Amino acid sequence: MNIYNFCIIAHIDHGKSTLADRMLELTGTVDKRHMKEQLLDSMELERERGITIKLQPVRMSWPPAASHDVTAMGDRRDSVLNLIDTPGHVDFQYEVSRSLQAVEGAILLVDATQGVQAQTIANLYLALEQNLVIIPVINKVDLPAADVKKTKKEIISLLGGREEDILLISAKTGEGVEKVLDAILSRVPAAEQVVNSPLRALIFDSVYDDYKGVVAYVRVVEGKVKARDEIVFLGTGASDRAVEVGIFNPDWQVKSELSAGEIGYIATGLKDVRQARVGDTIALVKDGGKLTALLGFSIPQPKVFAGIFPERGDDFPILRDAIGELLLSDSSISVVQERSDALGQGFHCGFLGMLHMDIVQERLHREHKLDLVITTPSVAYKIMGRGGKEIEANTPASWPDPSNIESIKERYAAVDVLTPVKYMGAVFEIMQDREAVIKNQHYLEADRVQLTYEMPLRELVVDLYDHLKSVTAGYGSMSYELTEWRDADVVKLAVMVNHETVEALSVIVARSRSEAIGRRMVKKLKEVIPRQLFAIPIQAAIGGNIIARETLPAMRKDVTGYLYGGDVTRKRKLLEKQKKGKKRMGQQGKVKIPTQAYLAVLKRT
Repeated sequence: MNIYNFCIIAHIDHGKSTLADRMLELTGTVDKRHMKEQLLDSMELERERGITIKLQPVRMSWPPAASHDVTAMGDRRDSVLNLIDTPGHVDFQYEVSRSLQAVEGAILLVDATQGVQAQTIANLYLALEQNLVIIPVINKVDLPAADVKKTKKEIISLLGGREEDILLISAKTGEGVEKVLDAILSRVPAAEQVVNSPLRALIFDSVYDDYKGVVAYVRVVEGKVKARDEIVFLGTGASDRAVEVGIFNPDWQVKSELSAGEIGYIATGLKDVRQARVGDTIALVKDGGKLTALLGFSIPQPKVFAGIFPERGDDFPILRDAIGELLLSDSSISVVQERSDALGQGFHCGFLGMLHMDIVQERLHREHKLDLVITTPSVAYKIMGRGGKEIEANTPASWPDPSNIESIKERYAAVDVLTPVKYMGAVFEIMQDREAVIKNQHYLEADRVQLTYEMPLRELVVDLYDHLKSVTAGYGSMSYELTEWRDADVVKLAVMVNHETVEALSVIVARSRSEAIGRRMVKKLKEVIPRQLFAIPIQAAIGGNIIARETLPAMRKDVTGYLYGGDVTRKRKLLEKQKKGKKRMGQQGKVKIPTQAYLAVLKRT
């Protein structure tokens, strides 16, 4: 049996899932009656937004087993193709990196109407680092706006090679997809099948099943494994008996055994997904002490941190159970329980990016009917105290007193921006506003340029992607990777409402822009906080210094409305009494901060 393992890599919305659909149809893996768009995107949120969030493997045969033309097949009739469909958004690049280590080849898919994009380049570099065979494919060639000639030039400038090596397809209509399948068999090397060695299988994903426990998605590198075998995880040391082994067809299909070269799943029976860590190696218990683990991949480091709290305090037990369930299918979230004076019990979570945070929030809302409050996102800082003690702070609440801080370091990122030349001025402006320093400028074509920047991570994660899309009329794209820690001049900007500090609204900002940001925040909050019967001061402060203030005026209540005559002093007495009452209310009254206030401070004006 010849086994060919490959994945599809591309920028978001270039047609990966549609191409996977056509492959499933042509190979006869899924019956036409059961076929639907984005078949491998099983999550409702993926189908609704038209994006892939989780990688998904599937096993196919080509030419299809149902074909009768045995002569035409020759030696290829037993060929097995294992496809891994990957996400395209920069936040889910970790899913892509895991897929690349389980395969020998990659289809580089480029949209003919958009050309090479930033994430196309980022994913290509990841694939080249793994020494994978790259098959360049141009999609959407049937559209009127397709510019095939220009897209070919861009691919050749990146990859080199010849024009005739680039395949032209329309994943929507199926045009040219057969040639892609043939190219996989002719260009991608077949997987090595070292069956007579002890078992070593690389875990590239894992999910939780109520009946089978943790199900590890694996690439078997050496040996073979059967159900009931005693298995051990070389990284965590956990061991159990394999409940079941099988392949993806695209649903789980039980097999008697998995052998070297194959991609499939092992139902481990474990109840804790952390014991079957992604990147770990599975071996048989009898061989575990003699084997070294395969080169895996590091656990992803969260880039954005935010607090998740239930809008109603009574919902905390539901939120706790919901996050526990979510962790079983998404191990890239970091979670620590915390308590806020303003918001009550909740969780401090780390995410891979803003889209990842948005997806998690949406899943909690949809799947568990939870109304949530998300605090202002922040990034991690390393703070050296005056006593020489280093702490890592990733929330304003954990920020030490300014008098105890010796120095602060923050993470930087290398950012690649691809944009049409006519939008360069607008891109320069928004990048300069975010403290970005340009390092390189490379023209892919006469009208497209790749800009490389260095910038603080805090300026990148919140809304740069949206702003970039806005100023480039949707044609700009961006990818980034983390670099070193550098000295930072940042301060904690505290927000006080009615003289009480609201930690959930506090943010960490650059000292040079703290005053402007403070003014913007108090102005926004004045618009979204509902008026009370007493005046509410809204202030922004750094340490003990107030740098911005707005006053939300009291709601007017006409206490003299029932008077119909008499001396004017009667009116004055009532108004004076009301004034004293409002002053007392202002000293004792509590102000409820609405959910939209927490979102308002995120948006730049």
